[in-house]
Amino acid sequence: MSSLLPRVTDRNIRLIYLTILMLGVAYGLVISLVAVFLTDKGFDKAAIGQLAIFFGGGIVAFAIPAGSFIRSIGAKRVLVGSLAGYALAVGLFPFVDNYWAIGGLRFLDGAFSVGVWVSSETILLARAPREDKAYCTSIYAVALALGYVIGPLMAWAIVKVLDRAASFHVAGAIAMATAGVVALLLDARVTSDGHDDVTAKDVASSMPTGQVFWRIKMSCLATFSYGYFQASLVLFLPLYLIERGLSEDETIIVPALFALGMVLFANAAAQQGDRRGHLAVMRALAIVGMTTCVLFLFVPVGFYIYLTGFVAGASLASISPVSLALQGLVVPERELSKAGGLYNAAYALGMLVGPPIAGFLFSSISGRAMIVHFAALWAVFVTLTLVYRRADPRVAQTS
Repeated sequence: MSSLLPRVTDRNIRLIYLTILMLGVAYGLVISLVAVFLTDKGFDKAAIGQLAIFFGGGIVAFAIPAGSFIRSIGAKRVLVGSLAGYALAVGLFPFVDNYWAIGGLRFLDGAFSVGVWVSSETILLARAPREDKAYCTSIYAVALALGYVIGPLMAWAIVKVLDRAASFHVAGAIAMATAGVVALLLDARVTSDGHDDVTAKDVASSMPTGQVFWRIKMSCLATFSYGYFQASLVLFLPLYLIERGLSEDETIIVPALFALGMVLFANAAAQQGDRRGHLAVMRALAIVGMTTCVLFLFVPVGFYIYLTGFVAGASLASISPVSLALQGLVVPERELSKAGGLYNAAYALGMLVGPPIAGFLFSSISGRAMIVHFAALWAVFVTLTLVYRRADPRVAQTS
């Protein structure tokens, strides 16, 4: 990633990259062990699935209020407070055994997480040059993905030396240390034009929420679709692939290659978005991803399944940073926090509604029906990118 950073000269943007990388490491430490940890506490699979809903609920509940807090007290304060809150929620996790107490911590985990996302993305989009929005957001996405890779490796090492509870404590310590670094080093003035990130004039001239949403509707649709697809895929694709003949160990390779595809291709996709139009690139990526969903039904088990997973990650996961960049172009800078709240709420909503629908189709009809419905999801997205193609500033300027 260091080879990408010379184009990013703003110290504050680099600090946001460090922040999201460290948060990704903390996530990786927790996610890799949480299911096993809860199993050891006596929770069955159904209860573990229900507890995951608390996390998504926290995101949905606080995504839009996070934007309001940013407009009231500033992005830096919300970022520092959210990192510290996340650190406490994760650090306390090993000490509780009650279902509702664990659910409450998972809810706070989601709430503070979305506070970090919205404030980080507000700062990033405000400071990123207009001609390099997607380039800058792609590095942000890659940094988070690398954290997800590093975290589980650290968790494996920590468990070997200490125990599972120590991983949660290390995750909390990383988040708290990151909060301290942000508090010390992030400029109080975070917008691209050098003004305070929140002013009384900005609040007074705020656009209605509905108008902001309509401007970023395609970004919201993209992140909803990706949240829906990602959350469902993590839960059910391994089960489908086992039905196809892969062993349980072999199914682990597919999500790893999915993530690798995103890491390797997100920046290239983002640069094409900056050059050719973000919505056009998102459409092309969705067409490729939709095709790979269909291919999962037909390709032979083994190498071609792995290749299909890699291409799916390279295409569909790369939509996320491009959609975030598009959002940064279509709303005034003073509305970025409100737009970020709506954007992350759409992502969380997808995460909440996708798995129940996918699970119903899988259990009631077949795994093939579930895969077909993923392809249909992206087909709808592609259709709407054509219907609302003028939502991309590049198209609107040339029409």
